[in-house]
Amino acid sequence: MANPGVHLDAGGPARNNTAERADLQKALSRVEGRGKWLRWLVILIVLAGLVAGGMIWMQKTKPPPPARYVTTSLTQGDVFETIQSTGQVKPVTEVQIGAQVSGRITKVHVDFNSHVKAGDLLAEIDTQLLGAEIDANAAQVAAGSASVKRAEANLETAKVRLDRARKVFAEGVGSQADLDSAQGSYDMALAEVASAKAQVAQLNATLRRSNTNLAFTKIFSPIEGVVINRAIDPGQTVAASFQTPTLFVIAQDLRKMRVLADIDEADVGRLKEGMTADIRVDAFPGESFKGLVSQVRYSPVNQAGVVTYAAVIEVENPDIKLRPGMTATATIHSAEAKGVKRLPNAALRFKPAPPMTKEGKPIPQDPLPPLPAGKGRIYVITNETPGAEQIEMREVDIGITDGIHTALRTDIGDLKVVTEETDEATKGARGRRPF
Repeated sequence: MANPGVHLDAGGPARNNTAERADLQKALSRVEGRGKWLRWLVILIVLAGLVAGGMIWMQKTKPPPPARYVTTSLTQGDVFETIQSTGQVKPVTEVQIGAQVSGRITKVHVDFNSHVKAGDLLAEIDTQLLGAEIDANAAQVAAGSASVKRAEANLETAKVRLDRARKVFAEGVGSQADLDSAQGSYDMALAEVASAKAQVAQLNATLRRSNTNLAFTKIFSPIEGVVINRAIDPGQTVAASFQTPTLFVIAQDLRKMRVLADIDEADVGRLKEGMTADIRVDAFPGESFKGLVSQVRYSPVNQAGVVTYAAVIEVENPDIKLRPGMTATATIHSAEAKGVKRLPNAALRFKPAPPMTKEGKPIPQDPLPPLPAGKGRIYVITNETPGAEQIEMREVDIGITDGIHTALRTDIGDLKVVTEETDEATKGARGRRPF
């Protein structure tokens, strides 16, 4: 009985130690769990702080919203209203010289760019045929003169017979029939004399015409100038039977030229005689020739449905740089305004985009009434705060334009004008309008 008792006494402390170790491990586990939780809590707090700091930094450093409108300030300067057109350079006086008779060219005395004076011989046509024609006409005139003399002789004979018949009839010896026959013969002889003289006159006219044609075989210059075109050579035959051929073209003075500019019908109302013009040609890039509008023709020119009017611009050409036939660009100064307030033409064309519904559809707007001449609509910006811009429409008085700027006659102070609406702002702020 003793051994079992002793065994029981020995196992009691062992079990107690095991239980204490288990309790200690549990306590340590609880302490380690709380430590891990605290570490994760600290990590989470640090991360949250970093995120919050990053958001605050991004909020403070993010760029402002894009500008909703493109604006510009008014400028001070000159505005020149111009009319541009193209035309052809021509001499002030240009004479086309032809031949009035047909024949073979025997001599040509001038060439291109030859300087000639009035009356100088330019060319000659063969005279053989015309000489023969003159000889034939002279022979016909001589024959006609002989016919006149014969008719006059017959008239004298008829007159003697008539006088004798009258004397005999008065003495009572002759008959009335003899008197009437003598009278008839006299009248016929008188008519034959008149006919012969008329025929001689006709033959003389033919002879004079032949002599005139002979003179036309020598072609003379009617003016002093420069030969700018020669269309014949020796040996060439000209035929003037149906249409007078152009043999030479002579320009009187190349130091004075003119440009025939084609003015569009939309611009002709602003064009007047006496306006100045700048003439440019491709042969001299960067160089301008001064001109003056001398005539605006009323005759219209219709080409493919486009109506234009010819304006004659006189141009000084002292160095003879401009040549006939050059294509010229004419810039005519129709009006000018110096030292005025100017606004860009884009400001007059600007129209703000209509407001949009939540569904992205534009809200219909009432159309603005048309403006009278000399008026324009612009939009000025009254608040330039990014994201909260505000604009206001103004009706202003405007003047002439040069295609880029327009003269402004209304004082709008230092306000900036709107020329365009940015794409980013248009996409992001369609729902409302600040005006």
